[in-house]
Amino acid sequence: MTTHFLDRLFSPRSIAVFGASQTTDAVGRRVFDNLIDTDFNGPVYAVNPKYDRIDDHICYPNIEAINEAVDLAVIATPASTIEAIMHQCGHAGVKAAIIISAGFSEGQGQGLKLEHDVVKAAKQSNIRILGPNCLGLIRPSIGMNATFSKNTAAPGQLALISQSGALCTAILDWAAANEVGFSAIISLGNAADIDFGDLLDFLAQDHKTQSILLYVEGIRDARRFMSGLRIASRMKPVVVIKAGRHQAGSQAALTHTGAMMGGDDVFNAAIQRAGVVRADTIQQLFAAAELLATQCRVHGRRLAIVTNGGGLGVMATDRAIDLGIELASLSEATITNLDKVLPHHWSRSNPIDVLGDASPERYKAAVNVCLQDESIDGVLVMLSPQAMTDPDACAQAVIDAHQTSSKPVLACWMGQQLIASADRLFARHHVPCFSDPESSVEAFACLARFYENQQLLMQVPGPLSSHSEPDIEGARLIIESVLAENRQTLTTAESRALLHAFDIPVSLSIQCHSANEALVAAESFGYPVAMKINDRHIQHKTDVGGVRLNINNAAAVRLVYKELQEAVRKKVPDMKAFSVSIEPMYTDPFGRECLVGVNRDPVFGTTIVFGAGGVKVEVLQDTAIALPPLNTFLADKLINQTKIAAMLGEFRDMPAVNRDALIQVLLRVSEMVCELPEIESLDINPLVVDERGVLALDVRIVVAHHVKTIHRYDHMAIHPYPTHLTRQEQLADGTDIIIRPIRPEDALIEQVFFRKLSTESRYFRFMQELNELSQDMLIRFTQLDYSRELALMAVTMENNEEIEVGVARYSMNPDGNSCEFALVVADEWQHKGIGTRLMQALISSARQQGFSLMEGEILTSNQPMQRLVESLGFTVTASLEEPSIRLASMYL
Repeated sequence: MTTHFLDRLFSPRSIAVFGASQTTDAVGRRVFDNLIDTDFNGPVYAVNPKYDRIDDHICYPNIEAINEAVDLAVIATPASTIEAIMHQCGHAGVKAAIIISAGFSEGQGQGLKLEHDVVKAAKQSNIRILGPNCLGLIRPSIGMNATFSKNTAAPGQLALISQSGALCTAILDWAAANEVGFSAIISLGNAADIDFGDLLDFLAQDHKTQSILLYVEGIRDARRFMSGLRIASRMKPVVVIKAGRHQAGSQAALTHTGAMMGGDDVFNAAIQRAGVVRADTIQQLFAAAELLATQCRVHGRRLAIVTNGGGLGVMATDRAIDLGIELASLSEATITNLDKVLPHHWSRSNPIDVLGDASPERYKAAVNVCLQDESIDGVLVMLSPQAMTDPDACAQAVIDAHQTSSKPVLACWMGQQLIASADRLFARHHVPCFSDPESSVEAFACLARFYENQQLLMQVPGPLSSHSEPDIEGARLIIESVLAENRQTLTTAESRALLHAFDIPVSLSIQCHSANEALVAAESFGYPVAMKINDRHIQHKTDVGGVRLNINNAAAVRLVYKELQEAVRKKVPDMKAFSVSIEPMYTDPFGRECLVGVNRDPVFGTTIVFGAGGVKVEVLQDTAIALPPLNTFLADKLINQTKIAAMLGEFRDMPAVNRDALIQVLLRVSEMVCELPEIESLDINPLVVDERGVLALDVRIVVAHHVKTIHRYDHMAIHPYPTHLTRQEQLADGTDIIIRPIRPEDALIEQVFFRKLSTESRYFRFMQELNELSQDMLIRFTQLDYSRELALMAVTMENNEEIEVGVARYSMNPDGNSCEFALVVADEWQHKGIGTRLMQALISSARQQGFSLMEGEILTSNQPMQRLVESLGFTVTASLEEPSIRLASMYL
């Protein structure tokens, strides 16, 4: 219902260039010339008080002198002048600005304040800023090159967002030589206003863009980044390359853009969760984008390799092992069928060596057999142009085989002159072809990662665990008491109580302040026992010998108590109080020690860590990271990313552990960090898991004050399921209903609800005839990004099953400040007040989320809906464009 807030940036009707100059090598002159030379389809005005003309063009002293509407200002003047220019642009009605000038937060001194003042001036006039310190923006479809680059871009379907202007110019040069076109090239610069999230939101809806490439150095707003990335990734492939994978590179990026870097492993976890593919080089970036643009997809990691050279197969196998790609095991049926079409002395294994004299018919037959094997997810076909080889005919044979199956087929035709025409043949038939074994396997790995990450994207964790409700309020009171005492580290007893509040099994423990108390506790438990110092000044007990295990008698208890006391006194000379914790020893020989932790990344916020525990944690460094919130699928995948996962199953004389219990701990920790933003770090180490369940033997928790905002989950990069919006209502006839946010597992009852709607109700809701919700629509309706959209459903219980009786939803409009609503109530449940209650809850939630306006379209014939929204305070007006529609709006 509204245009995107970046529309005037990407589709301006007129442009003013501030700093246009007669000096040919000046930045402003280069920008002005680029706009004139690329035939931008609108007026371009030069603005510089030093000149009356720039060649044949009038030069204006200021924007007011133009006396015509200007949509976009491109500014290349000294940093100190730009605040005043922004005020002038505001008075002139400019809606977007590209600030190319440097001298802001990327440098030292007054730059940060200058940048703040410019952004403040722009916000006062509702002007959106790209930059500062950027190369600019190219939009080839409208002939706009608002950069100072010597290169321009050809029209195409790839969009590039880059934090490095230098990289943009290099890619422009590379793209020109390789005939690669773009829908847009955007240089972010310092991203003082417009950031990745805004641009991704626009490009997701841009019909000129089919694939999106990102060059990332740092993320300023993780929530906006993740939200934009997830919405874009649902609609089109997104490929990311990130600088600063190592600490030295991260520091260089920090000084270059002023952006804060997060850990590279955390960044990996974030983009995987967003359904995005990561590339390591520029070549991989474009190869991945072009590959995904072909709609070539896989549904697993099992690769079959068909080759006419054993050495090629070995090289491909080596790279596959490096990347975790599984060489598919050939079924007996496949081997039998290959025996029928290949010479007797073929390799009889994967890679499938069809031998150096392989004919086109042999290639086609081998590929066909592989594509029919259900244990094979994709086929890589390789050719070395030997004396008896016909590269073109073999290529055509592979293309013919590919057309018989939906499985991906990738080609690797090695050489140059002899395979040039075959390469073009593959390109015409959209079969990806590569020049070396490594790139070929990397391409398949890219497809596999895309499939796996898209699965992660579709995971929207539901509400808090259904097993039992955690005592969130009790846990919060414990944390508040600790912070009130100006402490950050919880005591052992407090930490255990916090875990207990979330139903995480914890070993018994008694805190003792004397040797005699320790003795009594040990006798109460029975031997052997463990003794651990309990002092908030000591972060890691083992560093000072503060953990003693397998203490078997009373005398040893007294002795160990004294030794522990002396160890702490050396560490804390002015110690005023001392205590130890006495715990029964865990003695199950089948237990495996794990680590479950929480860390706070400076960019992406709270992260959850799982890996090998006990004393091995620092030596093995076997950990994996995930962003909360988690569900069962995500928790299981997190476990599988570690090496210790292999030890959790049955091996030798050890039974498999209770994996479900371990997953429940991860889900409980996810709930904990969602609801308790004060948690800075948490270490459950060791968490022992065996065939019966789990037990936390030790835990350390650090907390800090959290500034509360209007958004409940601001501390998280991914908005969790908003449990707090769930409430119970009773209708006038005494019927109990529950109003709660929709969740992914509601797809079935959502489909049943839709099927029971009358034809009229369906038409009123969708304004078209719709007989069934497609699978894509169900996913879209039930798997939400709660930071930008919400669906509240009303359910009641019938025969111990939930029945959906109504649903109201809003989604963020392209302007970012308003949202559009929709409502439908089951026919037999209408006129009971359900629609009113749903809309009231929806309006309240939209207001809390910070939207300023809620609006919707209602068919003129839908009189009941018009009366309902008017009773809630909406203004209903006629649509000037469509007489059959009424527009309802309410300022929030």
